[in-house]
Amino acid sequence: MTVEILSVGTEILLGNIVNTNAAYLSEKCASLGLSCYNQSVVGDNEKRLYDAARLALSRADIVILSGGLGPTKDDLTKEVTAKVFGRELYEDPGVKSTIAGYFQQMQSVQVTENNWKQALVPEGATIVENHNGTAPGLILEGKIDGEDKTAILLPGPPNELKPMFEESIAPYLRKLQPESIYSRMVKLCGIGESKAEDMIADFMEDQTNPTIAPYAKTGEVHLRVTAKAENEEEAGVLMKPMIEELYRRFGALIYTEDEDVELEDAVAAILKEKKMTVATAESCTGGNLAGRLVNVPGISDVFKEGYITYSDEAKQKLLGVREETLKEYGAVSRETALEMAEGAARAAGADVAVSVTGIAGPDGGTKEKPVGLVYIACRVKDNMRAEEYHFNGNREKNREYTVVRALTLLREELLKPE
Repeated sequence: MTVEILSVGTEILLGNIVNTNAAYLSEKCASLGLSCYNQSVVGDNEKRLYDAARLALSRADIVILSGGLGPTKDDLTKEVTAKVFGRELYEDPGVKSTIAGYFQQMQSVQVTENNWKQALVPEGATIVENHNGTAPGLILEGKIDGEDKTAILLPGPPNELKPMFEESIAPYLRKLQPESIYSRMVKLCGIGESKAEDMIADFMEDQTNPTIAPYAKTGEVHLRVTAKAENEEEAGVLMKPMIEELYRRFGALIYTEDEDVELEDAVAAILKEKKMTVATAESCTGGNLAGRLVNVPGISDVFKEGYITYSDEAKQKLLGVREETLKEYGAVSRETALEMAEGAARAAGADVAVSVTGIAGPDGGTKEKPVGLVYIACRVKDNMRAEEYHFNGNREKNREYTVVRALTLLREELLKPE
C-alpha cells in the first residue's frame, strides 16, 4: 500500500519554517509498512493545491495532507480536498461544540466568527478529535477516477499533528496494513563507507526480507537491517541471521546495535566496565572531544579533566610538552601528540588520555603539513599509540572527523587485552 505526503503552507515554501512534519510522517508510515515514493509541498493557493492533491491521489492509495486547517481565508486544505472528492461541506454540531468548549477553557482568548469555519466538515468524512487545538483531523474515503482512495487531513502545528497521528491515525493505518516494518541499526566505527558496502555487497544484491542499507555518518557507517512482519518478535527472528553474519564480518568494528547509543556512549561504557578514568588534551578541536564525552549521562564517574591547549605555551604549561619537541617537530606532529597524551594523563591522574593536534584550516597549511593533517595519540596506562590522519573537508568537517577518529582510537585501545 502506497502513501504520499503533501505539506501545505506558503511559509514552508518560503523557508520561514522547517518542514519537520514530513520527516515525522515519513518515518511513521515506513514503520507501519507503507511505501512512500513521493513527497511535495504546495502553497496556500486553491488551484495549485487542487492540482497537487489530484496528482498525489493519482499515484498513491493514501495521501496525508498537513496544514491549512486553520480559521483564516488562506486555510484551504479541507475545502479543496472536499472538492477533489466531490463532497459538500456542512457544519458539524459536535465539532462546533468542541471548539466552543476549547475557547471557554481559554478564557483569555475571545472566539471570533471565522473560528466556526473549522466546524465545517466534508460529507461522509470521519472526524478525528484534536485534543491540543481547535482544528479536527479528517479522513475522507472514496473513489476517484474509479479507484479507492483515502485522504487524511492533519493540522499543521507539530504539537497537534504528532499526538493526533499517534492516537488515531496510526491505529487506522495499521488496520489497512497488517504487516509493519521493524529495524535494527548496526553501527560501525573505524571503517569507511565504501569498504563496508563492499563487505555486504552480496546481502544487498540478493535481499528480499529482511533488507540491509548502509548510511554514512561523519567518521562512521550505520547499517540498517529492516524486516517486514506482523509483530516485533517475528521480525527479530527474520533479522537474527543477518545480524549474526554482520558480527562475523565486522567483529569489533561494531560498537552497538542500539539506535539510541552514540559512539561516546560506547566508549564511556568500556571505561566504566574497566573502572578506568580518562582525560583529554585538545588543540585543533578546541574542546569538542571533551564535549562529546560529556554528552554521556554519568560520565563524571570516569571523566577527570579536559585540557584545551591551543597555543604552544599552553601545551608546555599545562601538559609539560617539551620546548625541544615543539621546536624540532612542531605543534602538529606525532611526537607532540604523544607528549600531550602523556602530560594529560599525568596532570589529571587519569588511567587513560587521548590527545589531538592538527591543522583544521582553511589557513595554516604548508606543503609538508597540509590543511587536514591531524595527529591523534592515546595512552592507556603505560601503552602509547599515535596515528596520522589526512582529512579533506572544510574547517568544521575536519574537526568533526578528528573527534570521531579520536573516540574510535580510544575505543580500539581500550578493547585491547591487558
